[in-house]
Order: sequence, then structure tokens, then C-alpha cells
Amino acid sequence: MSVNWNAIVKTYDVRGLVDIDLTEEVVAALAAGFIDELELEGKDVIVGYDMRDSSPRFAEAFTRGANARGANVISLGLCSTDESYFASGHLNLAAAMFTASHNPASYNGIKFSRAGARGISLDTGLAAIRDRAKEFLANGIPAVSQTGTTSSRDVLVDYATYLRKLVDLSKVKPMKVVVDAANGMGGLTVPAVLGTSAGLASLPIEIVEMYFELDGTFPNHEANPLEPKNLVDLQKAVVEHKADLGLAFDGDADRCFVIDENGNPVTPSAVAAMVARREIARVRAGGETGDVTVLYNLITSKVVAEVIANDGATGERTKVGHSLIKDRMAETNAIFGGEHSAHYYFRDFWGADNGMLAAMHVLAEFGSQPESLSAIAKQYNPYFLSGEINSTVEDVPKAKALIEETFSSRAEFDHFDGITAKGIAEDGSWWWFNVRASNTEPLLRLNVEAKNESVMAAIRDEVLALILS
Repeated sequence: MSVNWNAIVKTYDVRGLVDIDLTEEVVAALAAGFIDELELEGKDVIVGYDMRDSSPRFAEAFTRGANARGANVISLGLCSTDESYFASGHLNLAAAMFTASHNPASYNGIKFSRAGARGISLDTGLAAIRDRAKEFLANGIPAVSQTGTTSSRDVLVDYATYLRKLVDLSKVKPMKVVVDAANGMGGLTVPAVLGTSAGLASLPIEIVEMYFELDGTFPNHEANPLEPKNLVDLQKAVVEHKADLGLAFDGDADRCFVIDENGNPVTPSAVAAMVARREIARVRAGGETGDVTVLYNLITSKVVAEVIANDGATGERTKVGHSLIKDRMAETNAIFGGEHSAHYYFRDFWGADNGMLAAMHVLAEFGSQPESLSAIAKQYNPYFLSGEINSTVEDVPKAKALIEETFSSRAEFDHFDGITAKGIAEDGSWWWFNVRASNTEPLLRLNVEAKNESVMAAIRDEVLALILS
């Protein structure tokens, strides 16, 4: 069979159309490649999957390939991605999670982890797994002399208990929270962590459930809260229920977006700044001395770096990218990392990202103060951001060169990740923008921020015109 391996094996994970790009045979071959590349023969491996219709059978195909190469599969069954990270970290085992995150129902994929929830990208093993899988698909998967076993393990209670230890919500003020699970895995994890379905004590939090039924066809809206249209139902519900705030999870529940009591989104940068402040204070209160490092990617708001510095920690700017940040979390022993895409990484969660844990920090912050969430969030959102604007571009290098030429006399540039330009407007206020090419599509991604709203709009429109010219 013909497989476009370079199309389905992305920078950070595997993803493709079900039964077109991604078949059971391809999955079994990837499993065999994963076991061999990580030398897992005779060892235990975790496999979990989301609520997509194809996920159970793909997990079974993966198990067959892994067993053939001698690995013992521990099946988590239905779980969120951060729940699989918990199992990988808590049990110190390699893991494979079947999900296509926020992609439509016709997609599925695999997120691989080394033991301890350490990420695997193209540069750190995924390319080698792909190359081994090619050979296994072409020539078959030979069974080793001692094939592996299969067992099941439910970690939901342990996962929920662990998160509650990291963020104590038992004494927060009573609150009403609307949660949109988008028919994704938040429908399983939210009742366990914030409710009583896992047998934990009740919290002073009333949850108004939206779309908690696990349904991989996503009958209500796409499970991608990064798209504003997918937040509309939640925004209306928060206002209608006179709730204190709203939470929106993506399909595999590893990302969380926050809505204030007025139905307005709280930017992921504001959440990152808020959580960074809380984590810095927590480790200092715990007696940690010396340098404390917090990571933020280069397209988060300037306020994130300012909060980190003001609170006496060392901020480190990173490139955009899941596995890149996870690797850097380990290398620097950073206590926290934030991305504008609403991925939040925690040292106490093995450096992995966890949308639920970020949401709990927001609940704890709101629950410990008399102010509304909009008032709390305002201090973390003093500047003006464009949000990410994606444009289809035929000649990406030409567009980038034109932008640099046009701004050459009024900006300082760096090329750490795409083009970042920084300058001062005529009114003396600062601005910056970043233009990055997509790894997988002919797209340019534009982010702009300025101290002044009119300056932000002017820079945004000027750069966008250059991109589209």
C-alpha cells in the first residue's frame, strides 16, 4: 500500500485522515517502530485513546504491533491526553495516545511519549520511528520469541487526586462555572476532577455542563476553542446562567480557554501570566531559593515576561512548539511554561502540558479574591493583541523578504522563530510583530502587539497587506 509518511508524521505527532492516511496496518507498523526505536521489548507501555469512533480499533492495532515486538501494553481505555501524560509520568512508562486533538471527526492521530511524559518530535525520535514503520509496513512485523501481554488500568481517580493536591480548591469561594467539553474528553475528566464522579470530596463549585456526552462526531461544534466561532455557545451560556466564568476544552482536553463573567475571552497570555505568578509564589513559599525559570513562547503578550521579571523569576523566550517547550522544560528545570495557543506546561506535571491544571489555577485565583474574573484578568491584559492571523501565501520567502525590506528603517529584527520585528511608533509607544511560516501548509502566521490600540491596528493592517500583496 502507498502511504505518504511525510504527510502523516508531523513535527510533534502523527495525524491523518482515518482509513485513508491512517489505517490499522499503518498504526501497527508505527507501534512496532515505536517499540524498537525506544528499546521497549520486555517492558510495559501505556496506550490510551479519546472518544473518536476510530480510536478503539486503532488502539487495538497498536497493541498488536507492540505485542509482536515484545512490549506489554497497559490499556488506559478512554482518557484525556493529559491523563495519559499523568500515567506516563506517574508510572515512568512510555505512552501512546490516540487523538487528533481539535481536528474534525474524519481525522485521528497518535501522540507519543517517552517514559516520564517526555515528548518525542521529529528531531528526537519520531523520524526514526517513521522510518522503522515504513520497513515494517513493507515487509511485515516479525514477532519476537517472547511476545508481549495486554492488561488494563484505570488511572482516572489517581489523576484527579494528584491534580487536587497540586491546586487546592477546597476553600475557594462558592462559584458557578459553565464548562463546554465540546463532546470531547473533558466530559470524562471535568466531573472527576472538579466534581465527585471519581469519589473525591465535593468542591464549592457548581458546574453547568455543556456537551459532556462523549461523541467523536462533534455534533454541536468543532472541539477547537482557538476558533472564536466555537466559543459562542459558551459565551452565551455564561451570561444566561449568570455564571462567574466559563471553561472550554478541546477534543483531547489538554487545552483550556477561559471566558469571564461578561462572556469575553480571557487571553491565553493573561492566563499564562496569572499562572506564572501563582507558580512562582508557590515554589518560593515552599522554600525554593536561587533562580526560578519560567518559559513563554515568543508570541505571548509582553505582559508575561514583565510579570515573570517583576516577581523575581527568570523568563526564557522559546520558539513555538509543543515538544520544543517540553524539552526545554526538562533542560532548564522551569517551573512553568505558557503558549499563546493555550498549552500550559508544569514542572510538577513532569514538564507536560495540562489544560485542566491551568483551569484549576484560574479557579483558585478567582476563588481567593473578591473581584470578578474580568477585573482580575484586566491586570494581565494591559496591551493590545491582534490574535493569530493566518494567510495563504504562494511564495513564503518572497513575502517575508518584502516585510523585512519595508520595515528595515524602523524596526529591529530577530530570526529566532520566523521574523520578529520591534519598533517605536510616532507617539512613542512600542509595538512588535512576528511572522512565521507553517510547518505543514503554505501559510504565514501573523501576530501583532502594541501598547496603543490604534498602533496595533495600523501595524497589523500594513503587514497583512504586504503578506497578501
